[in-house]
Amino acid sequence: MSDLLNQQPETYDASSIEVLEGLEAVRKRPGMYIGGTDERALHHMVAEILDNSMDEAVAGHATRIEVELHEDGSVTVRDNGRGIPVDPHPKFPDKSALEVILCTLHAGGKFSNKAYSTSGGLNGVGSSVVNALSDLMRVEVARNRELFVQEFSRGKPKGPVAKVGSAPNRRGTAVTFHADPEIFGSQHLKPARLYKMVRSKAYLFSGVEIRWKTAVNDGETPLEATFHYPGGLAQYLVESMGNTMTYAEKPFAGKVSFEEKYGVPGSVEWAVNWTPMRDGFIHSYTNTVPTPDGGTHESGFWAAIYKGVRAYGELIKNRKAELITRDDLMTGGCALLSIFIREPSFVGQTKDRLSTEEAAKWVEGAVRDHFDNWLAADPKSAGAIMDFLVLRAEERLRRRQEKETQRKSATKRLRLPGKLVDCSATNREGTELFIVEGDSAGGSAKMARDRHKQAVMPIRGKILNVLGAAGAKLGSNQEISDLCQALGVQMGSKFNAEDLRYDKIVIMTDADVDGAHIASLLMTFFFTQMRPLIDKGHLYLACPPLFRLTQGARRVYCIDEAEKNEWLKKGLGGKGKIEVSRFKGLGEMDAKDLKETTMSPATRQLIRVTIDEDAPGETGDLVERLMGKKPELRFQYIQENARFVDAEDVDV
Repeated sequence: MSDLLNQQPETYDASSIEVLEGLEAVRKRPGMYIGGTDERALHHMVAEILDNSMDEAVAGHATRIEVELHEDGSVTVRDNGRGIPVDPHPKFPDKSALEVILCTLHAGGKFSNKAYSTSGGLNGVGSSVVNALSDLMRVEVARNRELFVQEFSRGKPKGPVAKVGSAPNRRGTAVTFHADPEIFGSQHLKPARLYKMVRSKAYLFSGVEIRWKTAVNDGETPLEATFHYPGGLAQYLVESMGNTMTYAEKPFAGKVSFEEKYGVPGSVEWAVNWTPMRDGFIHSYTNTVPTPDGGTHESGFWAAIYKGVRAYGELIKNRKAELITRDDLMTGGCALLSIFIREPSFVGQTKDRLSTEEAAKWVEGAVRDHFDNWLAADPKSAGAIMDFLVLRAEERLRRRQEKETQRKSATKRLRLPGKLVDCSATNREGTELFIVEGDSAGGSAKMARDRHKQAVMPIRGKILNVLGAAGAKLGSNQEISDLCQALGVQMGSKFNAEDLRYDKIVIMTDADVDGAHIASLLMTFFFTQMRPLIDKGHLYLACPPLFRLTQGARRVYCIDEAEKNEWLKKGLGGKGKIEVSRFKGLGEMDAKDLKETTMSPATRQLIRVTIDEDAPGETGDLVERLMGKKPELRFQYIQENARFVDAEDVDV
């Protein structure tokens, strides 16, 4: 990291701020920028501001960050960095650089590496989006021994930046904002969730001290705390696992710069250990931003571990090491991974998944050599880990053989639901069950599927709402009984994920209101009756297109109205008039369309259904509120959120 910081240019003034386009549509479509208007999105606002201060720290310009939650629900994030530039912007001489940053999308100092070499916020939308979605934002800048202040409301300045006095002993930026109730309703920031976020940031960069303070007392979260972890991710992993038994006395941990091997600025830090006491996990970060959906850096990390384990098995002549797969490594493998790279590419503005292709190679190359050396230097730990992984591999193969036998015999012995079109695979691995609405959609899906791996189960209309039904009614419902039989499992406390006949269960409904309702009913069923199915990552939503655009030989599918309008504006690159076809349902799509857009793993998009790890109880509360027996709770929710709905969002 020291080599990386030495490359940081000191020039950071108004000319460092580049403008790509003006502020548009944030308040109208907040979901496009922060992923929605739910509690996760609300807390993501704090993360966007905190990431800016972390960027200053990682760049070597700040050593201290303060995060304070006030009694009125507002938040202040302070740092002792360089301070946002307040001089006039070269492109907009009548505006300060501060105003341009806060009121313009895609404006910031992180596009060209002139001011930052690595940063978590690269799209220049974070601060401006938070501003647009706040009813009040106040920014204080201590720069050049002077103090400047500017206030904003709902994305607009309340006045120009003003010099309010001298600041001889202060430097940096302080941002205070209050989320707009017009956008987020009655939701409030949770101290426990913010506390966890703040603490994790301190682990990710050992050179920063983060101070936490809250005036909102939830009875559990400390009112004040200071975080500084010179041990980095290794210390984080040890504290996270507590007294859990591990196969290595100390985790395999390290930190490597990419400069020496690949000639690029950046670094990777990691820590991993194995335990028989809990399911494995990996928490990854890019430039201190969490990537819960993983990405290329995770792929590179597990590739290094996998190749290292196989090579060590050959070295000690353990032939059973050949049985080990990456899935075996991740079962019981508890890992933390953090990388810093220049200009990372993410999937979506919320940066949940890293897509920078080179990151896989950089991480694998940096971790692999160190892992080989670690295994050789600690044969006791290496042997224990190897024995554990071989045991896991043998158990997996034994279960697969049992499943193959069970599946073959079950297909012959059991009378599977008549409308189930099963796949031909004899084991569960890689198989998929598509739950579709109606026989016509089932017919299209049957022709579009991969017969070896993909099965299709049509259901009739809207299944029973399990939250509003008595237990006896639930047990006697034919649709639910058929679905359980197709999956090979029972409901409630009798559910066993090992009995699942398919690896992925994909809800594939029409892209309309009825389809969304059916998907909601199915997700409610799985959440209440088969919760481990979601926890273990088996449940998905298909993303069928709503439109097909054709221009000559060129064909494009659009997921929604916005994407359609974007393609109509820029054209398809073909000849002639653009023909627009709207799919009223999956049954109207021919097999080629359905396969290409929704079912083929090579071209489709799937949404994995997950439960927020930071607030699992709130997911249950929301399901109960929206799908339960009390209509007054639904009415209250509609009252709180109806103002966010535009006429064009309603499919009539």
